[in-house]
Amino acid sequence: MKLAEMRESFNDFWSEFKKEKTGVIGLIFFAIFLFIVIFEPFLLPFEDANTRWRDISYWEDWPKSAPPAWTNWFTSEKKSVTGTLTEYSESSQDMGAMVMKEFVFEYDYQYDDAPNDIIIHGDASGQPIVVVNIVRPDGEEIEVFQSAYNAGERTKDIRISIDNSSRSTIYNFAKKYESSENLSNVKQGLIKTTNGIFSKAQEGILRYPEPLKGEYQIKVTAILRDETDNMASPYIVLPGKVSGVLGTDSQKRDIWTGVLAGVKWALLIGILTAIVSVSIGVIYGVISAYLGGWKDALMQRIFEVFVSVPLLPVLIVLSAVFEPSIWMMVVLMAMFFWTGSVKTVRSMAMQIKEETFIEASRALGASNFRIIFKHMVPILIPYSFSSMALFIPRAVVYEASISLLGLGDSQIVTWGQILSDALNSGAVLNGLWWWVVPPGLAIAFMGMAFAFIGFSMDKILHPKLRTR
Repeated sequence: MKLAEMRESFNDFWSEFKKEKTGVIGLIFFAIFLFIVIFEPFLLPFEDANTRWRDISYWEDWPKSAPPAWTNWFTSEKKSVTGTLTEYSESSQDMGAMVMKEFVFEYDYQYDDAPNDIIIHGDASGQPIVVVNIVRPDGEEIEVFQSAYNAGERTKDIRISIDNSSRSTIYNFAKKYESSENLSNVKQGLIKTTNGIFSKAQEGILRYPEPLKGEYQIKVTAILRDETDNMASPYIVLPGKVSGVLGTDSQKRDIWTGVLAGVKWALLIGILTAIVSVSIGVIYGVISAYLGGWKDALMQRIFEVFVSVPLLPVLIVLSAVFEPSIWMMVVLMAMFFWTGSVKTVRSMAMQIKEETFIEASRALGASNFRIIFKHMVPILIPYSFSSMALFIPRAVVYEASISLLGLGDSQIVTWGQILSDALNSGAVLNGLWWWVVPPGLAIAFMGMAFAFIGFSMDKILHPKLRTR
């Protein structure tokens, strides 16, 4: 077929496809998924999430089981939102043999409860002494941390958790107010350090948990005792009570990141399984119809054996026996999905093989291979595309089902894996709906998109499946 004819055929198809509203909606969703895959490096909030999804240390700064940040819109009490402070003013002071570097961060606190922690990171080398002071809006300045670090010759990241390191400091701060409420709870660590930092202090009482809103200064001072000591590029993480677009799970992982990272695997599993299985099914059906006789009967018995096998139990058993991987899952699904298109293809091929041009090809001495793959299979390509679109949701759901049972590929981030972790952690029982609903909706939208496209293509292409 010439390029001009191909262009004309595509234009005819597109003019028909545009009339199918459901097909257009499905195409829009597919375009969104494709956009996410292409621009994933720029969209992921955590760029190393694909390789470190199960690395607990990678997520240690973030809050545990925090709802999405937008839930603040529906409550009168505004919970603290997880954030990162990267902008600071830097100053340096020469103290003879030592140098003092000071980094000052500004934090505008306008919430009704305190963040869970204040976590300071920085690149350090040598043995710097690090001091952290917090200046409150009421003028009080609290030294919440002081310690020397032995970072060694190589630069490495240091991590300071104020909630873990400064309980006694906050207790001493609270003691200044002799009528302080919950003072014993501060001493025992039952009240978070940050609650003391961000609470009002007036009339002789440190008022828990009444917030002191306003501008806070977090001063990070590094005392460098010789030229081998250094500290640079500090930043501060404030894990709040709510976090991100879709919240966090019980292992502090960002759900929004997981949902975005799962798009490419859903498309890969769905499209690859659909291409392989439909290709096998179309070729198998055409060969069976063309050969006829006892060969056709034998091939149909083989088909009936495969189609009668319950796929999900087989996938569960094989996934339990062999080491789960995405490639094994695609192969196993393709081994059974190919039966889905055989009957329809065979009935079409039975009609095609009776056409005059097939008889003419035989008379001219064309081989069976040439007749099947040159003349018959190309006619069924339109049907193949619509079948592939309908097979993709099936593959995505099967992968999610296997992963939900804990038998998926744990080395990648899929929607099924996220749901499996939610199930194992009792997310539903604990009311962590943001851990369950987003990946579930993602699976539903992926299935809906390709189902809409497949049904629309089916409606348009089937009337055109005729020989010339």
